[in-house]
Amino acid sequence: MFEFSATPGQDKPTLYRELTEAALALTEGERDAIANMANLASLIWTYLPDLNWAGFYRLDPGKDELVLGPFIGKPACIRIPLGKGVCGTAASSRETQCVADVHAFPGHIACDAASRSELVVPVLRDGIVLAVIDLDSPLPARFDAEDAAGIEAFAAAIAPRI
Repeated sequence: MFEFSATPGQDKPTLYRELTEAALALTEGERDAIANMANLASLIWTYLPDLNWAGFYRLDPGKDELVLGPFIGKPACIRIPLGKGVCGTAASSRETQCVADVHAFPGHIACDAASRSELVVPVLRDGIVLAVIDLDSPLPARFDAEDAAGIEAFAAAIAPRI
């Protein structure tokens, strides 16, 4: 049995360092990418407050689109074209998208009307996009540069395991 949880009252760099350490411990020795993404989505949900969706969209090999991967939250869009919405933009640009107000993002794809802000980080291996980590919050401006840096470090650490 695994018992992972964030230490209360810590600063964001420490929180994300602990999250990444927990992710590496949780996925140690497991080669199945879907199983690892499922556990990682749950781990993110456990560690980070004020989320209403946390999970992965995977790049569909041979197609110019992302396909829904493991997540926690309300049912979501199954396929997202590259370059569309926050997730598709992150995947096509290979750059983190930190959106304070999703309603102001051109072409935002709303899967949950309660979402107000979003953080999407590409997961890259050898420069190739494997997936994106998608975090939504019902709070406006929930994510900042420290969150982006923390999830980017997390994505880099777990990339070999998905």
